[in-house]
Amino acid sequence: MNLRPLHDRVIIKRLDQETKTASGIVIPDAAAEKPDQGEILAVGAGKRDDSGKLNPPDVKVGDRVLFGKYAGQTVKVDGDELLVMREEDIMAVVQK
Repeated sequence: MNLRPLHDRVIIKRLDQETKTASGIVIPDAAAEKPDQGEILAVGAGKRDDSGKLNPPDVKVGDRVLFGKYAGQTVKVDGDELLVMREEDIMAVVQK
């Protein structure tokens, strides 16, 4: 991937969502919602505060994160659909 995010932006690949419910009902692709979890593929250097000091990001490459359904901008790179969003749009890091 030749994509390097700037400032406090991150690049996220959505994780595949289950296509079957707990009771065994198969959900067709047209009816499925976009997943709100993803894996961070790249992280920018961080955001500068008012004094010009660089604040490093709290997330790192490989973290699994939660974000809002409409967060970020969708881009296609090498056939993959990725999200570019600000670090502040990430709601949580999923602990394993």
